[in-house]
Amino acid sequence: MTRTVRGPLHRFAARCQALVGASWFNLASFAVVIVNAVALGLETYGVVVAIVGTALRAVEYACLTLFVLELLVRLGAHAPAPGGFFRDRWNVFDLMIVAAPLLPGVRENVTLLRLLRLARIVRAFRLFPSLRVILVGIRRSLPGLASFLLVTALLLYGYAMLGWMLFGTAYPEEYGSVGQAMLTLFLLLSLDGITDTLQAGREVTGWAVLYYVSYMVAACYLLTNLLVGLVLTALQEAHQDEQVAAQRGDRPTGGHAEEEPSVREQLARVQAIIADLERRLPDQELIGTVAGRVDAGSAASAADAAPAVEVGTLVLPKPPVQRRSRTRGRRRRR
Repeated sequence: MTRTVRGPLHRFAARCQALVGASWFNLASFAVVIVNAVALGLETYGVVVAIVGTALRAVEYACLTLFVLELLVRLGAHAPAPGGFFRDRWNVFDLMIVAAPLLPGVRENVTLLRLLRLARIVRAFRLFPSLRVILVGIRRSLPGLASFLLVTALLLYGYAMLGWMLFGTAYPEEYGSVGQAMLTLFLLLSLDGITDTLQAGREVTGWAVLYYVSYMVAACYLLTNLLVGLVLTALQEAHQDEQVAAQRGDRPTGGHAEEEPSVREQLARVQAIIADLERRLPDQELIGTVAGRVDAGSAASAADAAPAVEVGTLVLPKPPVQRRSRTRGRRRRR
């Protein structure tokens, strides 16, 4: 009874998994996301809304319907164990984004509804591994980014205090307080207008060259390279995790064949085969002793017709039955 119930369910889940793993399925989902984003952008033009406003709403409902169907297919892939659908954070995110505009309290709030519709564009990251690696890498870089921002704030504060002491009187709009000086130095991180700023500082004091040159080296070059290093390290770790997840089968690999087992796994299999053979040896010796009492011709035919012994992944023939000479037995009886 259990097999008759579970059989169709597993077949349905297998079909849904094959559909989700197909490359065209992700491309179609990405195309729907792009169409939804274009329709959302066209709604910002009043002239377009006045002309084709009804068509834009129809496109919106069509995209929403396709999003719901996609979620149903992904849920069907986990039909035998629905809990696996909710263990994937991307599935939970898609469910929240698609289902939230359908709630009674959200449909009336235009601003919140537009934000949720805009968040659907983020779904494009889950469709392609390269985009997913970038998003995961950015998330991984957040802890290091917090330390980077702290170091940047301390550096800006120190140089802001020096700038207030050097240029506070001459340029009160830029260095009149610590807050204004920090804002000025933050805008100088892009090195936009640094030449004019350096020239204006030299008119006030000769320490301006050392002040601005050291600030450019410490803040503009060192901090920027540090930020790039943090992001690249996080992206590399995210890429490695994506490869490991694909090898374990957590995500569809696009139909690539499974990798061959490693040398260590092959050695473990060989050891298991040898241990199984050693366990079978006493039984084979006993069979040979009993079979030695029968006729040599029948024993030979029985040994040739004996089925093979399947051990692990290898098929080994049964060892030939030990034969005992009849003449030797007669001599002993005499």
